[in-house]
Amino acid sequence: MQVEETTLAGVHILTPRRFGDARGFFSESWSRARMAEAGLDYDFVQDNHSMSMAVGTLRGLHYQRPPHAQAKLVRCGRGRLLDVAVDIRRGSPTFGQWVAVELSFDNGKQLLIPEGFLHGFLTLEPETEIVYKCSDYYAPDCDGAVAWDDPALGIDWGISAPVLSDKDAKAPKLAEIDNPFEWAGA
Repeated sequence: MQVEETTLAGVHILTPRRFGDARGFFSESWSRARMAEAGLDYDFVQDNHSMSMAVGTLRGLHYQRPPHAQAKLVRCGRGRLLDVAVDIRRGSPTFGQWVAVELSFDNGKQLLIPEGFLHGFLTLEPETEIVYKCSDYYAPDCDGAVAWDDPALGIDWGISAPVLSDKDAKAPKLAEIDNPFEWAGA
């Protein structure tokens, strides 16, 4: 598995090897042992799978507060999407900064997002599927969102009128949330 660092400490791009022949390919999308060898020690407890019908569907920016904060390992099962992680750990040298990675069925890339980051994605093809592992269970009372178009974040989504849920359309700006995340230092 190829592991690439991003400009945000803790956020990694993982590209599993694909072994192909005339039938298709085989890929090991996650291995606790290989992750540990790369210094990435995560215990995933839940898999999520979502499908978005329309190009331009934007889901996010989401987070889950402690005690049920989540790290995520995100991949695209079908289609193509722009996956975004935003550092919201107070005191972090990269607070408010974001990284965007195109994930697709074809490129096989995955994005590893630790706790303390917002997560969102924009579909770039119809019928795009996202599949992701979480390090904690979904807890509705800890669920939160930040506005996808918060000018303080300045994320370049490449779209001005995405397809949004009511929750995402009404999400507050980052400065308006009670941010529970603190940077632990280097």
